[in-house]
Amino acid sequence: MTEVSSLTGRLLVATPALADPNFDRAVVLLLDHDEEGSLGVVLNRPTPVGVGDILEAWAALAGEPGVVFQGGPVSLDSALGVAVVPGESAAGGGRVSGTGSPPAGGGPAARSRLRLGRGDPIGWRRVHGAIGLVDLEAPPELLAPAVGSLRIFAGYAGWGPGQLEEELVEGAWYVVESEPGDVSSPDPEQLWRSVLRRQRSELAMVATYPDDASLN
Repeated sequence: MTEVSSLTGRLLVATPALADPNFDRAVVLLLDHDEEGSLGVVLNRPTPVGVGDILEAWAALAGEPGVVFQGGPVSLDSALGVAVVPGESAAGGGRVSGTGSPPAGGGPAARSRLRLGRGDPIGWRRVHGAIGLVDLEAPPELLAPAVGSLRIFAGYAGWGPGQLEEELVEGAWYVVESEPGDVSSPDPEQLWRSVLRRQRSELAMVATYPDDASLN
């Protein structure tokens, strides 16, 4: 099998040409990417459901807006916690260990692939830089002193082996560097434009693309 260069920790930004309504103007943080497939969460799909309505114990740690985000179309009944925990090891991204990639249309809960590791605060697993995964079964008070911001996602986005690579070749996604503030953006509806606008390339011009393609 052809070796895949990992994009873990980077952002997939939907191009205007991407027709899938699940990912229209989506900004996806990749939590895992290798030859077995890819898994990430959509950062800019807030729902009306408050974190306190489903995970009351974690509500106090959730950043504004304090709602659950739809992380993608896969396993909407599962929850993932992504947090920013600055520290000395923030510069070194760690690979997320797992046992297999969920297929794009369904599959096991994300926790079967994304496992918490050692060397980080209890209940938290560094994914890339200061960004990591929270064990939502751990007591929130263990993480409270360290977590800078927390987002709760219902569901996730998954790609089988080679599927994401095919979509990249087709021009469905721009791949750009993530920043810790992307996870905790207080204005997620504007994240697609703001991520593109900060690029030092022609991608910055794409941020001005109208919502209605017929107006372009």
